[in-house]
Amino acid sequence: MPVNEYTVLPVTKQFPLNGDWDGTVWGDVPFVEIARFRPESSAHRPVTRVKLLNGPNGIYGIFQVKDRYIRCIRSRFQDEVYKDSCVEFFVQPKPGSGYFNFEFNCGGALLASYITDPEKTKKGFKDFIRLTSEERKQILIYHSMPEIVEPEITDSMIWHIEFFIPYSVFESHTGSFRPQKGDTWRANFFKCGDETSHPHWGAWSPVETLNFHLPRCFGVLKF
Repeated sequence: MPVNEYTVLPVTKQFPLNGDWDGTVWGDVPFVEIARFRPESSAHRPVTRVKLLNGPNGIYGIFQVKDRYIRCIRSRFQDEVYKDSCVEFFVQPKPGSGYFNFEFNCGGALLASYITDPEKTKKGFKDFIRLTSEERKQILIYHSMPEIVEPEITDSMIWHIEFFIPYSVFESHTGSFRPQKGDTWRANFFKCGDETSHPHWGAWSPVETLNFHLPRCFGVLKF
């Protein structure tokens, strides 16, 4: 099966986050779609697209979600946001190293770790480090939805998550580096909503089972 690939274009200046999918910064940037839904999902298939940019000090991303059955009840850092209406960016910057899971619910709450062994145990993953509150302060997140969405919104609507993750956050776990032209990272993008009325699990690069933590299934980011 061909490996999914996405080219991350460079941007030379920092820019504010405002969720403008079609705006000056993001308008001409190519996107990928999260279109491979697990058969365990309900019939709900939210149209979810993602764009990335490589900035001078970190990586920018934006998700656009055409959705229904939107629910969001978790608002704290490291809450189980995947149970809400959620989008996710998993990325492995260095071959043979661990990977990061950045999981954002539609209200902007973040769950994030550096995972070196994703084998699941009763206490969580076999080997992982949760990002700290100091690292969270460095990550910028724009969310178009309120922090809390309850009761669930059943009407169709579009929502956005935009983020900036400085390379210093990656480097604190993987050592000093900056992506150079021609470099490749492994990554995947996901859409889920475990505890919405219509649960679903979608991926950009398909996963072999109902488990997003499968680095062997990641696609390729090309800089």
